[in-house]
Amino acid sequence: MEDYLQEYLVTIRVEKNLALKTIEAYNRDLGHYLTFIKNKNVKVISKVTQMHIREYMRDLNEKGLAPKSITRIFSSIRSYHKYLTAEKIVVENPTLALSSPKSPKKLPSVLNVNEITNIIEQIDESSQFGKRDKAIIEMLYSCGLRVSELCTLDLSNLFLDDDLIRIFGKGLKERLLPVGARAKDYLNNYLLYLRPSLINKNKSSAVFLSRNGNKLTRSMINKILTKWSIASGIKKTISPHTLRHSFATHLLEGGADLRFVQALLGHSDITTTQIYT
Repeated sequence: MEDYLQEYLVTIRVEKNLALKTIEAYNRDLGHYLTFIKNKNVKVISKVTQMHIREYMRDLNEKGLAPKSITRIFSSIRSYHKYLTAEKIVVENPTLALSSPKSPKKLPSVLNVNEITNIIEQIDESSQFGKRDKAIIEMLYSCGLRVSELCTLDLSNLFLDDDLIRIFGKGLKERLLPVGARAKDYLNNYLLYLRPSLINKNKSSAVFLSRNGNKLTRSMINKILTKWSIASGIKKTISPHTLRHSFATHLLEGGADLRFVQALLGHSDITTTQIYT
């Protein structure tokens, strides 16, 4: 049963340039799988059927393995059988008609409106970067932006006279988003009274700048949000994506149409948006 396993491990290490620990994980997963198959009195790999693989997945589940771990192991098994058929070691791939076990989706962590208001109210606009931080947090929440979208937001994509901003999301998909009155006020305040003092010789066209005049990074924005969340006394673990989750949840709670929320979030598949329902 193990005749071809070592050859497979060498092949994926060379072709995929995988780390040693990853190869060890493949070896461990497939070793346990093949031991299970042998215990079913299967003598050669070509005699493995869909039923054997289904039984193994069921056995892992009954042993209390986490769904993510079962999904990873199934992926290893499928990859191994794909190799065996590609090398013409076996004729049929028993995993072809099997679908990967579905991992249960975790409900996104969200803040309520009062918690978000408390965070924003903690920001002292007279502090060094208060105007910037206030605009950042309000934009993340009221526009439902991904942190990467906020980082790459350019001055040329602000149409504040029309209460709109242009965002380039995943795959550079373009979408226009409305900007609320409060977000617009905070943003204008930052653009007029703080941003000019942050511009360096590079004269970055990014909307949000660091103290050195460079475009803010994801980690910098995360630190800004963490700082003000702690100041507000919120004990939850909060990330910029928490504000995006909150944006979608609050819209749906307010009666917004799911397709409308999908368009605002820039989701290509509505099933991604349905998690908020």
